[in-house]
Amino acid sequence: MKKSLIALAALASFAGVASAQSSVTLFGVVDATLMHGSGSIANKTQLGNSGYNSSRLGFRGTEDLGGGMSASFWLEAGMNNDNGTGAATNTNNQASGGAAAGQAGSQGLTFNRRSTVSLAGGWGELRLGRDYTGTFFNVGSFDPFGYNGVGTNVIALRGILSTNSTVSVRASNAIGYFTPGNLGGFYGQAQYYLGENLSNAVNKDDGRGANLRLGFATGPFNVAIGYNKVNLTSAGGLNNDIKTWNLGGQYDFGVAKLMGNYQHDDQNNFGTGKGWELGGLIPIGAGEIRIAYSTYKVDVGASPKAKLWALGYDYNLSKRTALYATYGHLNNSGGSAIALQGASTGANTTSNGFDIGVRHAF
Repeated sequence: MKKSLIALAALASFAGVASAQSSVTLFGVVDATLMHGSGSIANKTQLGNSGYNSSRLGFRGTEDLGGGMSASFWLEAGMNNDNGTGAATNTNNQASGGAAAGQAGSQGLTFNRRSTVSLAGGWGELRLGRDYTGTFFNVGSFDPFGYNGVGTNVIALRGILSTNSTVSVRASNAIGYFTPGNLGGFYGQAQYYLGENLSNAVNKDDGRGANLRLGFATGPFNVAIGYNKVNLTSAGGLNNDIKTWNLGGQYDFGVAKLMGNYQHDDQNNFGTGKGWELGGLIPIGAGEIRIAYSTYKVDVGASPKAKLWALGYDYNLSKRTALYATYGHLNNSGGSAIALQGASTGANTTSNGFDIGVRHAF
């Protein structure tokens, strides 16, 4: 009995030392939504997830190294809480690095949202692993719907970078740098990511790319510009690289927050795409109205174009729990046939959809 007590005391002492040196946090979001989409061909109703915030489960920790230095890790997994499956990831920023046919969304948890280890100090932060790209921050950070649900802007639904590449949101095998937070309102990040192909492969550069983001924030004002280039090769060996630049910003008037973004995509042997979004957040009591208009057009063929109006409201039951509802109406032209919420619609027709759900964060 005495040996057991001694062992427990030693373990408690060790745990106390460990907790004084570092901290580890479990966090997450569980978001369930009733989704419906309608189109000229077929409608669809389903119980889904991530209508307001992306459902996730994560672990993060920081250790103080002294002298203003720290080390940290961040492991964050997307999850489909409506059916218990995990979200798919990509290992090499190429089609070959995704889930096998028929398996996407049916595997267990993967740390697809973020999996990084970092060193930070007065000079900034060096971050290694899978992480957001700088150009995504410009669209997601200045979108009233935060890239979630039926209100997600059509740049994400129609954009060349979104539909023809796996790095529109995140990049694997990335080396990233973030500036320190004491630059008088200026901030920035740079990221280089690897496709990890053999040096003698025809597609040796596929999945390799880099992006840069620079911004300035002061008081109610925030603006940032981003650039990304990803190397891709078509089946015929042609250079199919995608170059993207975007600009986003917001201004908080107190009674409402106005935000918007613009994106320009260019892909060799495919065409050019341009899109923009304008929207706002209007606080009302314990809730908030969200509204946005977005459009995207590809300059190829008949110039397919999509336009989306979205209106939503969220009500906070507490700091962690919210109820929400969102409605979206999309118009297609030029041969575009995008449908909302999994529905199916014909070219040059409209599609409607809505989300009604609850989100709990912990």
